[in-house]
Amino acid sequence: MARFLGDRWPTALAVLTAVLVFGGGKTDEEVRGFAEILPLLPLLYLVVAKLQRRGATWPLLAASFAVIFLLRTLDVLSPAAVFSAAALVVLVWSVLDGHLARSGTFQVQALGMLVFGGLGLAGLVVDPGLGRYLVAAGWLFHGVWDFVHLWLGKVVARSFAEWCGVVDVWVAVVLVFGIGLGF
Repeated sequence: MARFLGDRWPTALAVLTAVLVFGGGKTDEEVRGFAEILPLLPLLYLVVAKLQRRGATWPLLAASFAVIFLLRTLDVLSPAAVFSAAALVVLVWSVLDGHLARSGTFQVQALGMLVFGGLGLAGLVVDPGLGRYLVAAGWLFHGVWDFVHLWLGKVVARSFAEWCGVVDVWVAVVLVFGIGLGF
């Protein structure tokens, strides 16, 4: 039992992260914040798939959190705009070097970027009531995406897929039910 719990450290970290960081979801502005971050989720998978380095997952997440903090502090650009532009750069790079045409794994990640990134961007431009559910769907289905990748043991670090899946489902529940369990 102790070994099982020790192996579930990503789940414990996800619950702690969700409680301390990802509370909210009650106001339209909080939902907008979740919509702006949603494109980051598939972007991490896309970049790790491009680099073909699962070990880059956690450092990229840390760098992404720093970018989010900086963008929100400076209030110059939306994180969604920056992450979408970064995804476009990675996709163009992959077309030019032939990686997109060669790698089925990368193609799946590109499709994920389009779907999840699109849900986040759509959540920013539609009526806030509908936007809440589009963004919640994006987070929920990305949680499923994480658990599939965890099960397959592909693309990103397994610990990240587990952590991200728990956080994503938590955020979806917070958005749908409008509960603020964070501090």
